[in-house]
Amino acid sequence: MTYLLLAFYFFQIGLFSIGGGYATISLIQQILVVENQWLTTKAFTDIITISQMTPGPLAVNSSTFVGLQVAGLPGAFIATVSTVISGCLISILLYHFFKKNQDSTRMKYLFTGLEAVAIGLIASASISILSIAFFGNMTLELKTSTINWLAFPVFIGVLFALRKWRINPIWILIATGILGFFLYT
Repeated sequence: MTYLLLAFYFFQIGLFSIGGGYATISLIQQILVVENQWLTTKAFTDIITISQMTPGPLAVNSSTFVGLQVAGLPGAFIATVSTVISGCLISILLYHFFKKNQDSTRMKYLFTGLEAVAIGLIASASISILSIAFFGNMTLELKTSTINWLAFPVFIGVLFALRKWRINPIWILIATGILGFFLYT
């Protein structure tokens, strides 16, 4: 039964990956952490972090890690294939549709609307990740006892380094990984 649920949910996640992997973070979190309780919020955040550091699309990487966590190697395979197949089907259908309607002004309006939705989903995912990093939860409860005071200066420092000196994000990931190892262990 777990395999069928993994296939269903990750097929669904793949179908709604409009805007990229970041846009699906809140959907993945809702399905895995809230509805099915397959992962804790901390484990989910760790999986998203690992998915960002490994090559490939975020939704595919996270489906592999979650499938492995929930149902072992067969679960990883099923979750990954389910995510990829839905994207392939959408791509084939959209190719034929757009080929047929490539000169339509309505299509331009459709893309404008989809861009707005994708930006909103990415913003929601960003707020969710920041909320977990700073407050330890997804609800934005501002309790001083749950605030991670170490995360704020690291976040500001990394943001400054990325914007001011245009440091390669890979070096930032390595440096913050090392820093996190010493600060949080």
